[in-house]
Amino acid sequence: MDLLEQKKWFDSQEFEEKFHCKQQLGAFCSETGTIFRLWAPTASAVALLLYENGTEGYPMERVVLHRAEKGLWTYETQHNLDGVYYEYEVTVEKTARRTADPYARACGVNGTRSMVLDLRRTDPVGWEEDVSPAVPAESIIYELHVRDFSWDPAGGFPEEERGRYSALCRTGTTLNDDGIHPTGLDYMKRLGVTHIQLMPVYDYGSVDESRCDEQYNWGYDPVNYNIPEGSYSSDPYHGEVRIRELKEAIQTLHQNGFRVIMDVVYNHTYALESWLWSTVPWYYYRQNQDGTASNGSGCGNELASERSMCAQYILDSVLYWAEEYHMDGFRFDLMGLLDTQLMNRIQEALDERYGVGEKLIYGEPWGAAGSAARSGTVLCDKGSMKRINPAIAAFCDNTRDAVKGNLMDERSVGFVNGGYFSADYLLHCVAGWSLGEHDPFQAPSQTITYLSCHDDWTLWDKLVYTMNPAKKFHSRLTKVMRANRLAAAINFSCQGYPFLLAGEEFGRTKGGVKNSYRSPSWVNQISWSRAWENHKLVNYYRGLIALRKKLPCLQEKGAAAAQRILSSVDLAPGCVGMSMDNRGNGTKWDKIVLLFHTGKHPQPVHLPEGNWQILVDHKSSFRWRESHCISDSAVLPPVSALILGRVKA
Repeated sequence: MDLLEQKKWFDSQEFEEKFHCKQQLGAFCSETGTIFRLWAPTASAVALLLYENGTEGYPMERVVLHRAEKGLWTYETQHNLDGVYYEYEVTVEKTARRTADPYARACGVNGTRSMVLDLRRTDPVGWEEDVSPAVPAESIIYELHVRDFSWDPAGGFPEEERGRYSALCRTGTTLNDDGIHPTGLDYMKRLGVTHIQLMPVYDYGSVDESRCDEQYNWGYDPVNYNIPEGSYSSDPYHGEVRIRELKEAIQTLHQNGFRVIMDVVYNHTYALESWLWSTVPWYYYRQNQDGTASNGSGCGNELASERSMCAQYILDSVLYWAEEYHMDGFRFDLMGLLDTQLMNRIQEALDERYGVGEKLIYGEPWGAAGSAARSGTVLCDKGSMKRINPAIAAFCDNTRDAVKGNLMDERSVGFVNGGYFSADYLLHCVAGWSLGEHDPFQAPSQTITYLSCHDDWTLWDKLVYTMNPAKKFHSRLTKVMRANRLAAAINFSCQGYPFLLAGEEFGRTKGGVKNSYRSPSWVNQISWSRAWENHKLVNYYRGLIALRKKLPCLQEKGAAAAQRILSSVDLAPGCVGMSMDNRGNGTKWDKIVLLFHTGKHPQPVHLPEGNWQILVDHKSSFRWRESHCISDSAVLPPVSALILGRVKA
């Protein structure tokens, strides 16, 4: 069968009916024995190879698997093979390929051999009692890379824990061990974020786990979807260690009040000839009309989520991470390459199992290039957000670009760094781009409002590029600091889910590097010294986060959110304003006024009738703790925000 005939066969309803398998796949052991199940419908033979370790040596035993219904191959033994490593030899069209198990839940170093493992051996003390913090009234998402978090020696982490899961388990760290300036978990608690989004922690291929301290990568290169990355563990050679240590990190984050979101990459694999490809060549991958691999991911391949067993694989993987690792949500990389039917199934399955609203789902509503998805497939891109479950959210590039400029051009500017921004733009930004038929989202429940993430320039670096010709990225430039404060005030004044890159709050810089996915650790690491050097900017973010948790008008996520917006107005060139209904939840301010000014000169503004308490101004975002009120008029300094709350009579 040639590639095009095979593609047509894999896409057919007949293939799905004949081979869709509902069995739980993988290797499972207990006191009564061990069972192996592999889905390989095109194979003519499958053999199981058993090893003592995960790296070297000849097989201890070779076993031929039995072919069952629906493309399933199985082997059962009465021996408990806990701790044994294994591979498969899959023969398709007379070609035999050695492969790890794509359904494996444990592996050896670099994931090349799978491992049979009793997962209960990996549970930390108290794991059965681990409970996620209650879903907060307002969620603030903080994107974090495991290695970045603790690599800086100034962070006060023990040297053997730097860059590892174990650093996420440590409290009480301070800047250079001074006992005064918190770093790590204590710093994040002080900041006020509620959700930690961990950049990929599944097993990825772009770092050699046998010499991981010499390498760096973000990790968007999946190898084993259901196994933690070993380079963050203390021992990548023994498969149980990485599992236990990730669970310990999640348990500690929960105990410290954080919910944990997992960054997942189900749109492509590290290489086309993955374990999925080796077991069923081409089935899991989209193909162009000439039979070559579709490359909507920009990484050489993309998964065919519209095919039933690929969809089942992704759904089962998400549910596994939620159950086994207690993950509280999932961020989907290039969600625009996955189909809407699958994304809806994932949301519905999580809601059914854990309760509506318990697990947060969001992703990137785009791909990197065109996709050769099967005809009739509706992809979960920006144009399809109104066709999916309104609980599924997506990153909103509209607000990002309006505030700081387009990310594709370092010279492009937004409102805070010299660009145009009207009251109508402010209206749409605050409403999460969900006001009408021409906006992409159904409601703010679908909007992730952000200014920077791991991709592209940090917010600080983008502002330096557009505001400082000398490109002094590591300095503390007053005009850049003002623009950063104003950008943050706008971002935290928008309905939807606020999101920030770890370190954005202290002007995190990568020295102008745009795509630092494999730059050295010193480029990517969280600079704990800079966090305290720029503590005034950090405090500005802290105040905005704390205030947001007190404002019902910004916490509204449903269809009624638009009713909170009363008016928006262009006050002067470079100066816009908005008023919002803030009633509810015992708040002391029944209305909120947002004023944003980017002009070079002070701007007087006439205020609506009432007694207005200053909540945020150009100097402090903690004014709401005071009781200073104004009426009639106010003056906005250049490049500044003013947020006021009308005190109820």
